[in-house]
Amino acid sequence: ELPQLFNVLKGDMAIVGPRPPIPAEVAKYDRWQRRRLSMRPGLTCLWQIKGRHRIGFDEWMRLDLYYIDQWSLTLDFLIFCRTIPTVLGGTGA
Repeated sequence: ELPQLFNVLKGDMAIVGPRPPIPAEVAKYDRWQRRRLSMRPGLTCLWQIKGRHRIGFDEWMRLDLYYIDQWSLTLDFLIFCRTIPTVLGGTGA
């Protein structure tokens, strides 16, 4: 994650936002899934705090679109605060 932290400092990424996609994955996106590319990627997101290995791809996309549609500083703060115990507890890994 350290290279991504440098990307946050450069302004290429945000702390909270949809996770950066893998280019090969983007090529397979359906039209509705491409909307997640409209926002700067982030280090953490709803998918991360919900337990990313328990969530399917379509649900991951829906969480990202929900985040985009409902974006607020409050939502960012809540996601950031929930990320800390998720990462430390290993439940988001």
